[in-house]
Amino acid sequence: MNKGLTAKGRATRQRIVVAAALLTRQKGAAETTLDDVRAATATSKSQLFHYFPDGRSDILTAVAEYEAEQVLEVQQPFLGDLTTWSAWQKWRQAVLDHYIELGQQCPLGSLTTELGKSSPEAGAILTTLFEGWEEALLEGVRAMTPTKTAEAVRDHARSILTAVQGGVIMLQTTGRTDYLEAALTTAIEPLRPASEGAGT
Repeated sequence: MNKGLTAKGRATRQRIVVAAALLTRQKGAAETTLDDVRAATATSKSQLFHYFPDGRSDILTAVAEYEAEQVLEVQQPFLGDLTTWSAWQKWRQAVLDHYIELGQQCPLGSLTTELGKSSPEAGAILTTLFEGWEEALLEGVRAMTPTKTAEAVRDHARSILTAVQGGVIMLQTTGRTDYLEAALTTAIEPLRPASEGAGT
């Protein structure tokens, strides 16, 4: 979408996307209007349509793309190499720290409850996010449990992903992070090597 834009143009467009992302976290995608985005970014209507020709739908798609990138970025570098128990523990802590910091205004919650439903394009971005996330977790589960069948490995990776998603939904609903912590801890515990005693 940045094709043909100057460096300044790309920066302006990104500034609009980031501001719109914050608005959708706070107000919800359905309640976020072009006027809200204009006010938050001090841009004119013509500027908005220059960067987002289809208006609100284009902005929401760009926000979905941005939020999907944020969801994966905060899990790095651990998500990219979950081949040791130490890496899994660090990944778990990175996820918890991120969502504890953001509380009820988190990009994953915004994506799944709001943005993913805003358009077919945003829905496709959400699907791609979950597929890529699942593959990274799958590689890690396979490395930790080499004797498991391919089906069992995939099921375990999906259960970990679901633990995060479910915990985030509970966080959005209750404002409490202990659901996420409990679900995530339980989901990865079977990956602990026998040589690593409980509590290590």
